[in-house]
Amino acid sequence: MEQNVRRVGTVSRGIRCPIIREGDDLGVIVTESVLEAAKSEGFELRDRDVISLTESIVARAQGNYATVENIAEDVKNKLGGGTIGVIFPILSRNRFAICLRGIASGAKKVVLMLSYPSDEVGNELVSLDKLDAAGVNPYSDVLSLEKYRELFGVNKHEFTGVDYVEYYGNLIREQGAEVEIIFANHAQAILDYTKNVLTCDIHTRARTKRILKEAGAEVVCGLDDIMNAPVNGSGCNERYGLLGSNKSTEDKIKLFPRNCQPLVLDIQKRILEATGKHVEVMVYGDGAFKDPKGKIWELADPVVSPAFTDGLIGTPNELKLKYLADNDYKDLNGEALREAISASIRAKSGSLVGNMASQGTTPRQLTDLIGSLCDLTSGSGDKGTPVVLVQGYFDNYTNC
Repeated sequence: MEQNVRRVGTVSRGIRCPIIREGDDLGVIVTESVLEAAKSEGFELRDRDVISLTESIVARAQGNYATVENIAEDVKNKLGGGTIGVIFPILSRNRFAICLRGIASGAKKVVLMLSYPSDEVGNELVSLDKLDAAGVNPYSDVLSLEKYRELFGVNKHEFTGVDYVEYYGNLIREQGAEVEIIFANHAQAILDYTKNVLTCDIHTRARTKRILKEAGAEVVCGLDDIMNAPVNGSGCNERYGLLGSNKSTEDKIKLFPRNCQPLVLDIQKRILEATGKHVEVMVYGDGAFKDPKGKIWELADPVVSPAFTDGLIGTPNELKLKYLADNDYKDLNGEALREAISASIRAKSGSLVGNMASQGTTPRQLTDLIGSLCDLTSGSGDKGTPVVLVQGYFDNYTNC
């Protein structure tokens, strides 16, 4: 057996850090935490290692918060304060419920239009089997709350046990607004109830806004248009507004972080100065993957990574080892097979798009792939590892 053959490929490590507070210097904290972890665990940093930090600690350090009152004022100013349509929200106590409190506080009446059978990220309001049994076409049929209850009754979320239809309705009423709930999947349906619309979808928002404007809506805003500038000294996000926000307290949200690029460049520079190694750095939020059991698509943030260094631009350019082994070199074994595959990897150049030996490799942005790995590594609970160090991601079979 060759002694110089590496036996470990990609390694993902959660890095423990202090609890981050507003005003903390993340460049210093993240750099020191990674270097201390390396010393404690006996590993060394290498060129092209990736240091990733959660968007949450960046927004916290920035103090990027807004209150329910801030949201209410912005909604009232931008949508008139009368009857507004709130369409296509995701079903989430953490992500949307507190935003809805602010939205309802800025209106006299909310017509809440929920997509069905599930929201944009896969949270189910009714099963497809129940739709089939009822003869309902979700692409064309608009259901009232009464019709929804008559056909489908109460449907509680599989994991949270919440009936989001009731929960959102009660939440709106608690803010002093009237509420009417309908179910539809074409944006124009809301215009039978009001011409002032707040569309709350995430990744389809540009299309939804276009459709509404072409159909005669008078005022159209997306969540990215609310809190996209400070309100009474609040935080904001100029590009994403309320998108990517999370509940902080019962009356306050943490917004998606702003202007993160200087931070990732600062950490990259600090690591280079401390170790001589050129690492890549990124800020990440939700990964981009789907849960096959709950059917939930884990991407409620507007992007996986709002900031990253240049070495993370692009997509993987890889060959599929099993394709080479089963096709080009099917008659080889052992050392001859290893050498043949290694030679193919070393010989690859330029884009492999269209090359059969690359089929089955993941055609996604590097930041989406690495962000998903980091999201799973750090978790969303009490692990205390808001920084993740990924080593060997850019290595291949030929690296020793």
